[in-house]
Amino acid sequence: MLAVSATVLFGSADTISKYLSGSLPIVEFIWIRYVLFLMMAMILAGRRPRRSVRPRNPGLQVIRGLCVVGSSVLFVYGVRRMTMAQATTISFLSPILVTILSIPLLGETVGPRRWAAVAAGTLGMLVVVRPGMGGFQPAALFGIAGAFCWALALIITRKIATTDAAQTTVLWSAAIGAAILTLLLPFEAVWPNTWQMGLSLVLGVLASIGQWLVILAHRLAPASLLAPFFYSQLLWVAGLGFLVFGNLPDAWTLTGAGIIIASGLYTAHRERIRARLVREDAKSVAKPRPVV
Repeated sequence: MLAVSATVLFGSADTISKYLSGSLPIVEFIWIRYVLFLMMAMILAGRRPRRSVRPRNPGLQVIRGLCVVGSSVLFVYGVRRMTMAQATTISFLSPILVTILSIPLLGETVGPRRWAAVAAGTLGMLVVVRPGMGGFQPAALFGIAGAFCWALALIITRKIATTDAAQTTVLWSAAIGAAILTLLLPFEAVWPNTWQMGLSLVLGVLASIGQWLVILAHRLAPASLLAPFFYSQLLWVAGLGFLVFGNLPDAWTLTGAGIIIASGLYTAHRERIRARLVREDAKSVAKPRPVV
């Protein structure tokens, strides 16, 4: 329920982002979102000793923060010209990209079954994007780049998960994102009206609560178990896209989404099996041998 609730909040936040992108500079309302995100992160970090918020891998934390804010900005640039369903479907490429990036960055071995899932996900992306056809939109490239940034952030999260606390990672990502957007803000800022400011604040609150729900969900269940529930976000954004913008996903988008989601679910299934095998191997090594 925590994971599904997070997808509802994220879908609502993405809808507000698309709406605001037509009247406000993207950097501006994402900056407001990050200010609230930073406030939430500081509250979380304040519950821990001061030493625990010092990362052991500051370089990786900086890169992760850049990737996270990059994925947020690129997604909005993409969704500004696409339907909600198209942009969200393309963002689902992240788990597939994680599989590819885990080879050079984590030294993992990817078997033929996971490679087949990667190929299927790529096919689904091509169905949605349709390069060389009349339905292709250059804005899809922003979505693909955003998915790549998020996948890289997930890879880095794996590398630092054993050395830095979750609150530390959240705080650094929020602080780095807020700092980068603050530097960019003077180049695009305009004075928002009351309605725009109110929506921007709601956007920040929804996104921040959504992030907190994701953290809570991962405390209670492994990522491989939660992965299928995060795909429910496509349902919410499709409905909100129709209610707010009058857009419904076409047959191409639905077909590509089905392929990508099936590929992602199978990848999560293989990750779950691999994690179970690793645990079983660890137990067998730790188990004392009988004395003969």
